[in-house]
Amino acid sequence: MANTSRGTGGLAFDPKKRSLPSELNIFIALILIVLIFEALGQILPYMNNQSFLFDTRDRFDSIFNEARLRIIILQVSIIGIIALGVTQVIISGGIDLSSGPLVGATAMIAMSFAQTELVNGNPNPKAVFGEWAFDLPVLIPVVVGLAFGAFIGSVNGMLIAFTRIPPFIATLGMFLICRGIAQAWTRGKPVSFPTDSFAFIGKGMMPVAWFIGLAFILHFIMRYTVYGKHTYAIGSNEDAARMSGINVERHKVMVYMIASMLAAFAAIILSSKNLTAQSGMGIFYELYAIAMAVIGGVSLTGGRGSIIGTVLGAMVFGVIQSGFTYIKLDAFFQLMAMGTIIISAVVLDKVRQERATKRS
Repeated sequence: MANTSRGTGGLAFDPKKRSLPSELNIFIALILIVLIFEALGQILPYMNNQSFLFDTRDRFDSIFNEARLRIIILQVSIIGIIALGVTQVIISGGIDLSSGPLVGATAMIAMSFAQTELVNGNPNPKAVFGEWAFDLPVLIPVVVGLAFGAFIGSVNGMLIAFTRIPPFIATLGMFLICRGIAQAWTRGKPVSFPTDSFAFIGKGMMPVAWFIGLAFILHFIMRYTVYGKHTYAIGSNEDAARMSGINVERHKVMVYMIASMLAAFAAIILSSKNLTAQSGMGIFYELYAIAMAVIGGVSLTGGRGSIIGTVLGAMVFGVIQSGFTYIKLDAFFQLMAMGTIIISAVVLDKVRQERATKRS
């Protein structure tokens, strides 16, 4: 007989039905993945007993391979910011496929308002506008970029909320529109040579600081505010949320607007970090962001997931990418492996849901 206790209202509690937090499971998986790559470095003959995570050549002041850790964190930080927005979209029961092309379009637009007039004493060869757009305060390109992201997100949200178009179709259409905007802005030519103040936004480890800061803010919002509670409620049961008095349509517009603004800010950071903007920026970013969220335990059916899980999912994603490079896996095999991992994460999520249903 199961060991149960009675709580308020006579409800029975069965300790056998307890489960570990999903975030803890993801953290354990992260540790296991690191250990697997460590073992491969010792087992594979062509690796010459290299270490994945630790410094074995006395190149750094600590025992860790600081260069690899820095690269992993930098790789996931910009896409991780997009994943933060995608997380709340998926929790609300939607999906956003437009974030990758939105990065390219926003980078082109924002960088065109962040150009410096002189490059090595000569006129800027990549100038988009006239003299009025040179050496503008850094706030202007940032606000322009975020405003463009807010506009795209509001269009996505209104299409989904008021016309009842499936999120997949609405954001897929916006995917093509944003990619077209990115290519048409300067007829495919790159936009370069930003001001020093704009370049500072993505300098060094600044992308990591932005990612951590935004993750903290979004975690607080999703867990402790009415906005977060409404997002979970809509994703769990939209009809019940509407009957409880939640303005579902308005909230969906807000969710997609915030997600697109985060993607736009990621574009600003990316163009600042690279000191240039190109129309092809952001390719596959929407898929990588969704993968980070799913790996982090966000349910594609909506109503479940967390920002902490997405952050851990981003780290898992970054470690896997770096690990594949570490063991010298060819690029096309890396894509195949990442696709397999994403499918496996979705299958695992479905299994978790079925088990949770049986336990309840």
